[in-house]
Amino acid sequence: MTVTSTPMRPAPRATMRDVAALAGVSVKTVSRVVNQEPSVSPDVAQRVRTAVATLGYRHHLGASTLRRTEQRTGTVAALLQDLSNAYSASVLRAIEVAAHERDIAVVASSLDEDPARERQIVEGLVRRRVDGLVLMPATASQAYLQPDLDAGLVTVCVDRHPQGISVDSVAVDGARGGALATTHLLDHGHRRVAFLGDDLRIETAAARYAGYERALAAREVALEPGLVVTGLRSAADAARAVHGLLDSTDPPTAIFAARNAVAEGAVRTLRERGVAHATALVGFDDFALADVLDPPLTVVRQDVDAIGAEVVSRLFARLDGDTSPPRAVDIDLELVRRGSGEIRPPH
Repeated sequence: MTVTSTPMRPAPRATMRDVAALAGVSVKTVSRVVNQEPSVSPDVAQRVRTAVATLGYRHHLGASTLRRTEQRTGTVAALLQDLSNAYSASVLRAIEVAAHERDIAVVASSLDEDPARERQIVEGLVRRRVDGLVLMPATASQAYLQPDLDAGLVTVCVDRHPQGISVDSVAVDGARGGALATTHLLDHGHRRVAFLGDDLRIETAAARYAGYERALAAREVALEPGLVVTGLRSAADAARAVHGLLDSTDPPTAIFAARNAVAEGAVRTLRERGVAHATALVGFDDFALADVLDPPLTVVRQDVDAIGAEVVSRLFARLDGDTSPPRAVDIDLELVRRGSGEIRPPH
């Protein structure tokens, strides 16, 4: 486990009174503007909106003129990429268990790799004054959160490192995982190893692909673009990709499926084509019943329990008043050998 630190400077959250003072209007006028009531002149409304933007003020939907200082709502949010995915579901479960012990409610949502959806959901949650946020970012930069961080919003990034902000994060070394998987296949005699992954603009996908490239280079195996298929979001996408690779004039003898959903699609297709025992396969991330497949699936496994526990530890430490510099925590990976990754190429 590796920990790094950067500075952290919390500041008070802006109130409606602060906005009113800056705009030179009454609190009631500010309330009318933020609630989009039509009884305010355009020039006054613009002054209020300018003050809101300057102060980074977020309107509290639960109150209009009540005092807003350090009130707690007893709510945290978990914004993960896909709650139907085993990895996201396991992280969410760890948060729920810890939150329940503290009588804290958890609001969860899938982001589906949609930056606009991330910002929209975060905006709504911040307006409702959630106490903490666990975020698996879809955006390239989370700098838009800075006003809320300055106002005291506790945020922990999971699976991906924060960009444009300094907050705690919990992740794994995806490049190391990609290298582990690819090297394992090379060690078993393969030279035509396909890579199946997600959009390379996604940090985790890019890291796993970098590990694949690194392993090939270390063994002086040429990278063949025709063996690389990216942008795969589902098992169905992966199934189509594997069909295409198997139908090529020189198909791969091994596949690194860099996502659990991609591995599921690859397993299904290899079985349909009758080559499940002839084509080696290593997946990234474990999933239910992977160990009882025929052949059982070899995977690079993230310790999801450790990831969830560390996320919870950082989140609630901050909520309890920890003001130490933000930390980037890397959780170890392991290669789990089960059979599919140990298949050797044909002579």
